[in-house]
Amino acid sequence: MAGMVAPAQLVERQNRARAASQHLRQVLNAAELDALIVFGDDQNESYLEDCRPAFAIYFGDTIRNDNKQHRTYSHLPEWYINNRAAFFEQGVPRDYPVHAGLAAYMIEFLMDAEFDLAASKCLRVGEGEGHAVAYVHRHVMNAEKPVPVVPVFINTYYPPSQPRPRRCYRLGQVIRLAVENYMGNARVGVMASGGLSHFLVDEDFDRLILKAPADKDAEFLQRIPRNKLMGGSSEILNWVAVAGAVEHLNMNWFNYVPGYRTPAGTGTGMSFATWA
Repeated sequence: MAGMVAPAQLVERQNRARAASQHLRQVLNAAELDALIVFGDDQNESYLEDCRPAFAIYFGDTIRNDNKQHRTYSHLPEWYINNRAAFFEQGVPRDYPVHAGLAAYMIEFLMDAEFDLAASKCLRVGEGEGHAVAYVHRHVMNAEKPVPVVPVFINTYYPPSQPRPRRCYRLGQVIRLAVENYMGNARVGVMASGGLSHFLVDEDFDRLILKAPADKDAEFLQRIPRNKLMGGSSEILNWVAVAGAVEHLNMNWFNYVPGYRTPAGTGTGMSFATWA
């Protein structure tokens, strides 16, 4: 492990991850989408202990990206705040478009399909979008021509309202049906933001997660043991939801970078994939 976290190795893996992220950016921009559904978890950003739903959909006309609230966390070290600043607009906040019509329809459709979920039309005053959607806006989407998003929040982190893998897979399936009913011939994409294993890297398990949608092994994804979905690794549930939404498509590209950070094996399984 000591060799894995030598400076040259860290830089090499960082470059591989950035190249993979750039590939996603190229694929997304070439798709010329009318809307992009983003599955992402929330980490005490938009949903707090006063009310933390298992699932929530944002249906306001716009969603704000703003770094202001992340500067108020005085307990965090300055280097960490500066590092996370890459998720957010610097200086002037920016309001990104939301496909509010599709979002509202998805909420109604999911309610009819017996999903009891939360709905948000705005953020708290002075707050901006969470990191899961912010990363897509800042690093994957074309800033000059942003695609209207539909943020779908999954409470992967915080008990006791963490949805189970089978429910997340079904969520993706039903959202696909909603899109097909609402959008007609419009071009709609889905994206998972987050994952895979962290804060301890588990390469073998990460590769199984990537293999399952490639093999269309829905049962594996729906039966992931809960002890494999603890802490940061719970973000795998975002991938499970996307896998349900795109089960009719084929995984046509993936890249995996085991992002070790320390000799203890801490880090993130950085994973990138596309379906078409």
